[in-house]
Amino acid sequence: MTTFVLVALALTLMVIALVTYPLAFRKDAAPAAGMAALAFAVVCVGGAGLLYPVWSKWNWNVAAVAPDSPAAMVGRLARKMENDPENLQGWLMLGHSYAVIEQYPSSARAYQRANLLAKGKNADALTGLAEALVLSEQSDLGGRAGRLFEDALALDPGSTKALFYSAIAALERGENPLARERFVKLLSGNPPPEVRRIIEEQVRRMDGAPQVAAVAQPPATAASPAANAPAATAVVKVPLRITLDAKVAAKAQAGAPLFVLARIPGQRGPPLAAKRLDARFPQDVELLSSDAMIAGTGFAAGQEIEIEARIANGGSAISRSGDPFGTVKLKAGAGARVAVEISQLKP
Repeated sequence: MTTFVLVALALTLMVIALVTYPLAFRKDAAPAAGMAALAFAVVCVGGAGLLYPVWSKWNWNVAAVAPDSPAAMVGRLARKMENDPENLQGWLMLGHSYAVIEQYPSSARAYQRANLLAKGKNADALTGLAEALVLSEQSDLGGRAGRLFEDALALDPGSTKALFYSAIAALERGENPLARERFVKLLSGNPPPEVRRIIEEQVRRMDGAPQVAAVAQPPATAASPAANAPAATAVVKVPLRITLDAKVAAKAQAGAPLFVLARIPGQRGPPLAAKRLDARFPQDVELLSSDAMIAGTGFAAGQEIEIEARIANGGSAISRSGDPFGTVKLKAGAGARVAVEISQLKP
């Protein structure tokens, strides 16, 4: 944009010179000609400076991207890959980098290129592409993304992402034994404590779920196994008060929805729980553990979580650059209502 402004300024000065020189510097010019030339120059420069920002479609309020920001570094990598299109590892790195800054459609395109180069034989390309398709809402686990995770698992049976997503897919299909087998295998890989808690809870739910039988089962008694099944997990509430800082209010598009999400701090991927709401402020919200994106993956009482409140200008649960947002870290189930101020813009 800077280059365009400089070129436009040079052309404006050229026009001013062509018009004002005959007026101001001719030997037989009238005394008023010099004032007319000056007025013309002021009108050209001032008019262009005032009217172009109003009539153009360029967003003049977007801050310049810092050269050392994640977005700038990913941009440089993308330009590098244009000149090195056969670099499989480079495309894998670009796909991962786009996912880190939550540009999931671009991540999917980079992983797709890597998958083509690998002829479908690279587990990282397959899992990266499948996850990007899920997070960008281009596919679900019952479609192409689910098949890609299965293909990745065939190549790398120990792939953490492929095991997790394919276990969820099996659970959605009602294949509980296969889902349990994959969840247990995930536990053997020593996942982070927060992830371990989620997986263990899911396994407990499957172990305690009643089995489908061909005949009706008698009611449970104190001595029956059903009476000793784990009780349903209590719903945990996180009371929030969402406010919007006046500094970013103008960046919110009319009619854009508000998404309130809970994540494990520092973890990417699908949130633990989410709600889509009308964007009105201030607004009191109760995010529940039962608002889980995937059954059985909600948060627990006392767990540290990060809450994000975001106005989705694109209307999607997937964030995009320029979305107003705010975050806060808290312990679930603490009871007190926590303030979340939307005061930042997505890079």
